[in-house]
Amino acid sequence: MNRRQFLYSSVGGLAATTLPTSISKAASPTAKLGIADFALAIRRRAERAGIVPKRLGSPLDYLKYCQAMGAGGVQCNIGQPDESDIRKIRSYLESNNMFIVGTARLPREASDAERFGATLYAAKRAGAKVVRVAIGGRRYEDYDTLEQYKAFARRAWKSLQLAEPVAAQHEMPLAIENHKDFRIEQMLTMLKQLDSAYVGVCVDTNNSAALLEDPLEVAKAYAPWAFSVHLKDMALCEYEDGFLLADIPLGEGMIDLGEIVRILRRAKPDISFNLEMSTRDPLKVPCLTEKYWATFENVPASDLARFLRSVRRYGRPRETLLSVSPLPLAEQVKLEEEINRKCLAYAAKYLNL
Repeated sequence: MNRRQFLYSSVGGLAATTLPTSISKAASPTAKLGIADFALAIRRRAERAGIVPKRLGSPLDYLKYCQAMGAGGVQCNIGQPDESDIRKIRSYLESNNMFIVGTARLPREASDAERFGATLYAAKRAGAKVVRVAIGGRRYEDYDTLEQYKAFARRAWKSLQLAEPVAAQHEMPLAIENHKDFRIEQMLTMLKQLDSAYVGVCVDTNNSAALLEDPLEVAKAYAPWAFSVHLKDMALCEYEDGFLLADIPLGEGMIDLGEIVRILRRAKPDISFNLEMSTRDPLKVPCLTEKYWATFENVPASDLARFLRSVRRYGRPRETLLSVSPLPLAEQVKLEEEINRKCLAYAAKYLNL
């Protein structure tokens, strides 16, 4: 079999496949893949350590650096720059036909709404059409009991209720990332209760696998609510407490990226896609431990069974996955850039991004 061996099927399994055919160029003639700041995490760390030259000091620096790699935009923290810097960012976007997706920290209390509003206002003036937000982290690592998780969920709901009127006031859509915190049903319940044109989803194509959800089903469920996309591929590997979840260069993993792009573009033709490939060691998803299940209610046993069948049948040997942490930081920077460039090339050739 070739390097692109497996994909998730729409019925929740894995199947053999070949390299995808290119998506029609007519689908989105100006589309290009951006780069999310998390895909540059190693470089940012190396810059802080003085190991490599500083190239990511400001949103404008991000744009220039990512454009030099061939990207069509960025997702990064725009912050609250002064008027001169805002004009420079907007001018660069317009002159180079690029896009920017902002990021923001949700308000936790009413007293934080002013700070949140200022962030959205600055992002809008700089040229952002959407701002990505995150609610939580990895529920199976962060919380030991269902009560702790429910307290987090209540805080998250409060934050969204505080954020929505601010987003509406500034007419700035918020894209909530599916971030290993809420399963599909929980996320859609919140979105439907908010019932807002300004709150949707940043669809991450592999995060929800850590919650035993099929990437294609995730894309289908969130497509009507999608405001932006984190594009990733993944590989799985069995280990004693569950499975390892590895980010892997686009086109070399298990996700049917072409179908996911089609699903999301059909629903939102102008949606922005950002590469969020994380060059790191695989993450442990300990789905065979009691702690993993402590925060879940009513998850079908079939979801676990499907994932374990897939891992055991199609999982990769551990030694074939990235092992980044043993490398010196300077070598990690080189590897990260090489992988990001490889992903951009794949997306341009096969996904019309």
